[in-house]
Amino acid sequence: MFSISPFAPSSIPTSTVVKLESFSLKNGGVIRIRGANALSKVPRNPKLAVCCSVSASGDANASVQTDVPFPFDYSELLEQAGVAVELAMKDNKKLMEIEFPTAGLTSVPGDGEGGIEMTGSMQLIREFCDRFISSEKTTRTRIFFPEANEVDFARQSVFSGASFKLDYLTKPSFFEDFGFVEKVKMSDRVKEEDELFIAAYPYFNVNEILVVEELYREAVLNTDRKLIIFNGELDRIRSGYYPPFFYPKLAELTKSFLPAMETVYYIHNFKGRNGGVLFRCYPGPWKILRKVGSSKYVCLHQQDTMPSLKEVALDILPTN
Repeated sequence: MFSISPFAPSSIPTSTVVKLESFSLKNGGVIRIRGANALSKVPRNPKLAVCCSVSASGDANASVQTDVPFPFDYSELLEQAGVAVELAMKDNKKLMEIEFPTAGLTSVPGDGEGGIEMTGSMQLIREFCDRFISSEKTTRTRIFFPEANEVDFARQSVFSGASFKLDYLTKPSFFEDFGFVEKVKMSDRVKEEDELFIAAYPYFNVNEILVVEELYREAVLNTDRKLIIFNGELDRIRSGYYPPFFYPKLAELTKSFLPAMETVYYIHNFKGRNGGVLFRCYPGPWKILRKVGSSKYVCLHQQDTMPSLKEVALDILPTN
């Protein structure tokens, strides 16, 4: 099992329950499990607040409750995302999504230039992997970048010297400018020892996310493997940005692929007069936050299921 770094408990009110039998932490950290008192090492980032409490019933299936505040910086964000992924894996989630802005925690898509945002995602993926994936698991982790050229860039820059397997989803062709790419059969790219796949920002070309779905269907479903989509901008598909008439295969993803996915970590900012943030850290609820002052956030609304961006922008934020 992949492991994460320890975190200190906080007094933030709890709101969501997740079944958890054990919580193995890197560097020997321990939290309260099944009603037993234990100590935890001081976290790398003491500002990170993760509240853990245990049912007083003494039941072997005691619930661990968590509530996570909006991150102070990207270091805190990655630590929160690592906890979320660990908990989701313990709940046997096989298909997971991590989505957040890379041009700044308060930014929205388009605030940064596309190439710069992708490079930012690449750097954050490397840091996430270094924190989250233990050294013995690096060679069993395959990171898929959008295309072969991106793999070359990663090997020469951000992932230089790393033991992770770097691979690509699509291969450019002579007709790339017309939207055509060479098909890469995913079953040929996967090796028997692979345990975890990370799909890095598969959104620039619509074929990329279709290949990710193929990867899930052929190499993850009905296996012990896991797949994390990292900054895939899947809201474009959820919101109908691509007309179903012209993109029928993408439309099909809303019926089969997306419903199987657990969004374990998510930040989407809304600007303007009624601005706010849609935030979720698994296994917690979906929260609509509003920034008060320089760094404080208040929760305006929360629910168990993901609201649409339209619902948040037009119904929830204007009335709070």
